[in-house]
Amino acid sequence: MKSYRKELWFNVPSRRGFINITGQIEQCLAESGVTEGLVLVNAMHITASVFINDDESGLHQDYDKWLERLAPHAPVSQYQHNRTGEDNADAHMKRQLMGREVVVAITQRRLDFGPWEQIFYGEFDGLRKKRALVKIIGD
Repeated sequence: MKSYRKELWFNVPSRRGFINITGQIEQCLAESGVTEGLVLVNAMHITASVFINDDESGLHQDYDKWLERLAPHAPVSQYQHNRTGEDNADAHMKRQLMGREVVVAITQRRLDFGPWEQIFYGEFDGLRKKRALVKIIGD
């Protein structure tokens, strides 16, 4: 069994954003040499997410609006967590909704997706460097 590990680094230039990382994961898969197995991709920060969905800009705008309605950033005083001097309690909640990681099957050297599926990094407290882990195992 082969094992491959790589960290992908991101610096989203705004507080929130979504980045399609499917191409980067496909590159990792090519580097790994794995033909059959699994790839795990997870956000290494508690205010970011990795998820699978469609790469459609209207959907991403809908996600942003929906998440902001469920966990609005302001006023920051509404959150107990922010009383520690932070201002990112909403980002923790948004990450909880969107999820920490994804696992995708690898079949014949390809990510085994359903129609329209792509992998995204979701940032909810940006403006600084953060990372995601890619772990691939298989034969």
